[in-house]
Amino acid sequence: MSAWLTRHAQTSIGSLGRLSQHKLATLLTVLVIGIALALPACLHLLISNAQTATGNWNKAVDLTVFLKRPTSAEEATRTAGRIKQRRDVSNVEVITADAALKEFRHDSGFGAAIDALNENPLPHTLVVTPATDFTTSANLDSLAADLRAMPSVEIVQLDTAWVNRLNAILETVRRGLIVAAALLALGVMVIVGNTIRLDIQNRRAEIEVTKLVGGTDGFVRRPFLYNGIWYGLGGGLTAWIITAAVIAILREPIGRMAGLYGSAFELGGLDTRATLILLGGGIVLGWLGSYLAATRHLRAIEPT
Repeated sequence: MSAWLTRHAQTSIGSLGRLSQHKLATLLTVLVIGIALALPACLHLLISNAQTATGNWNKAVDLTVFLKRPTSAEEATRTAGRIKQRRDVSNVEVITADAALKEFRHDSGFGAAIDALNENPLPHTLVVTPATDFTTSANLDSLAADLRAMPSVEIVQLDTAWVNRLNAILETVRRGLIVAAALLALGVMVIVGNTIRLDIQNRRAEIEVTKLVGGTDGFVRRPFLYNGIWYGLGGGLTAWIITAAVIAILREPIGRMAGLYGSAFELGGLDTRATLILLGGGIVLGWLGSYLAATRHLRAIEPT
C-alpha cells in the first residue's frame, strides 16, 4: 500500500510539473473550464438569492381568512390556535378588526371619512402561512377547503392561479439550470478530452517505448488521468474566483437598491456545500474526460 501511494504521489506531482512547463496552454485550458463551470454556479446563485429576496417565495401562497362579523377577538385567537396545530400550517397571524382599521386609516389617507363611520366594518382576519412541504396547489386547495368548513370562517382567499404560475416559473428555472449544467459539464469533458488527446499525440513516441518495455495501458494512462484532475481542480478554483468576483461587483449596487425599498437584503455567495460541489464536480469532470480520451487513444498506440 505504501509503494502504491508513493507511486501515485510521484505521478501526481510529475503531472503537475509537466503542466507547469506549458504555462500558457495550461492557463487557457483552465480558464475555459472555469468559465464553463462558473455559468451554472452563477445561475444557482441567481435562484438562491431570488428566493432569499422574496422570503423564499412562501409568503406568496399565504391564505387570508376573513372571520364572520360577530366573532370576538378571543374567538379569533382560539381559531388561530386550532389552525396552527395542523401539520400543514407553519404560522398563523391574527389581525384584529381594530388593528386593520388603524392600518387602513394610516395607509389610505381617508382618515376623516373613516372617523365618520358609526362602527368598524372590517372583520377579524387570519393570515395562514402553509408549511414549506405543503405549498403545492393540491395541498393549498385542501387546506382552503378545511378552513372554509370552520364555523367562524366567512371567506378564505387564495390565489390559486398565482400559485400555479409561481410553481411553474420555479420549476422552469430549476430545469433550465439542470439542462445548462449538463450541457456545460459535457463541454468541460470535451475540452479536457481534446487536450488529453493532443498531449497523447505529442508523447506518442514515449508511450510506444513505455509499452515496448512492458508498460500496461493502465500504467501509461495514469499521468493523463492526473492531468485531467489538475485541469478540473484548476477550473473549479477559477470558477469560484469568477463567481466571487461577480458577487463582489454586484453586492454594493444591489444592496443600495434593496435599501431604497426598505429591505436589508444582501447578495449572498457560494456557501461551503456549494463550493465543495463546484470543486468536486470540476475534479470528477476532468478525470472522466481524461479517462475516456486516454482509454480510447492509448488503445490505438502499439509499439511496432
